[in-house]
Amino acid sequence: MRAPLIVGIGGTPRPTSTTECALVTALAGAKADGARTALFGGAYLARLPLYLTPESESAGWEMIEAVRKADGLIIASPGYHGTVSGMVKNALDYLEATAGDPRPYLDGLPVGLIATAFGWQATGGVLTTLRSIIHALRGWPTPYGAAINAKTVTFADGGCTDLEVNAQLCRVGRQVTEHAGLRLRDPAHARLERESLRLNLLLAEGEHGVAG
Repeated sequence: MRAPLIVGIGGTPRPTSTTECALVTALAGAKADGARTALFGGAYLARLPLYLTPESESAGWEMIEAVRKADGLIIASPGYHGTVSGMVKNALDYLEATAGDPRPYLDGLPVGLIATAFGWQATGGVLTTLRSIIHALRGWPTPYGAAINAKTVTFADGGCTDLEVNAQLCRVGRQVTEHAGLRLRDPAHARLERESLRLNLLLAEGEHGVAG
């Protein structure tokens, strides 16, 4: 069985941001469990034009192609005004290019989530928003999502100086790798996941229809 490819997307325009350091640490956890990894961090995301502007037509293809090949994702966003940053959301908007693929969007992929903020208040909102986005893209948010208070932690030498936080971030990477490995080993498991997701989406649409 080939090693799963886990793609990380996230960060801020500021070099060595807490968000990107957290993402790198989670990817290291995935790599320690045998995954291959690819990172699209803050510097890359900051160069992406606003989605659907004329400039965006020739941008973002490296990230899109990596997602097409991915067996799992890890997404990290800072909390800006209680929700996901515009830069991270803009990057995820580019995944609309995969709508017509044999595997559209993130269909059936495990996705680990990381939220950072200068204080705790925004982290819950960011994780909730990211989970909603991943559901809309047909992905599977992994059970554990990491919430990081940038006010209390620092990163150095490739990891977090708070060993508990470091372990939490590595857990995100390991869960994504574990679920990606299950899909690679057992295609029937992947089909069951897709059918379950489709059923959940149909039920959700039905509930919205009744409410409307």
